[in-house]
Amino acid sequence: MKTRKIGDLDVSAIGLGGMPMSIEGRPDEARSIATIHAALDAGVTLIDTADAYHQFADEVGHNESLIAKAIASWGGDSSSVLVATKGGHLRPGDGSWYVNGDPAYLKTAAEASLKRLGVDAIGLYQYHRPDPAVDYADSIGAIRDLLDEGKIRMAGISNANPEQIKLANEILGGRLVSVQNQFSPAFRSSEPELVLSDEMGIAFLPWSPLGGISSAAALGDRFAPFKAIADERGLTPQVVCLAWELAKSPYVIPIPGASRPESIRNSVQAADVTLSPEELATLDAA
Repeated sequence: MKTRKIGDLDVSAIGLGGMPMSIEGRPDEARSIATIHAALDAGVTLIDTADAYHQFADEVGHNESLIAKAIASWGGDSSSVLVATKGGHLRPGDGSWYVNGDPAYLKTAAEASLKRLGVDAIGLYQYHRPDPAVDYADSIGAIRDLLDEGKIRMAGISNANPEQIKLANEILGGRLVSVQNQFSPAFRSSEPELVLSDEMGIAFLPWSPLGGISSAAALGDRFAPFKAIADERGLTPQVVCLAWELAKSPYVIPIPGASRPESIRNSVQAADVTLSPEELATLDAA
């Protein structure tokens, strides 16, 4: 597996998003663990999760606990696996989401995530989503404190705009290592954040990087070029999609969600696919 950088750490160029294994429509635990094991067997060393990835109100941190269990039961060397989690986004159990950027809450949430993951320090902790009721600087200040206290090894943010990225890096004393925003063929409005991350030399983690790619109806005309290139190369449109995202910057690390071993085995193929300048131009214009 080819690697890219998050902070000073080398991680797989394709990560694994854990959310589908814990929210509505999730598979049984055995299949989820098999999916995580398949990712690890394929060389994936970045797994993204969050305390909010759960379905019912009484199971906060379901995905974190699931990932910790899967890693512990895997037969390989997990010392190089980075588990990235997030705090500040919550689910009351009725299918809805809400935010809480209160500094005291974020610190408490991080402590709980640390215990569920069973580690001495969280590898990468990300502020999940800005809370309009709390000054962004105050929320990031809590992440800075966690970093200074050694409870987290690296700090990131998610669902942020360019101004918030710059502010977070300033408050963190230049120690911001990642930005996680939605980005896919069907959702390209985070391109400014991707470009800024590239300029700053920090990782950009597209969440839902395959959003819509499995459904021609969802993507409409944008789907056709991805499918055409995939057919020509004997690949799936999903692999072409991820290869396109990887080509946008050496700091891009897609984290496709998966709930079946076959899905992540397919996705990791993108790390070895190099699209031609002509193909990239076609996909950029789609």
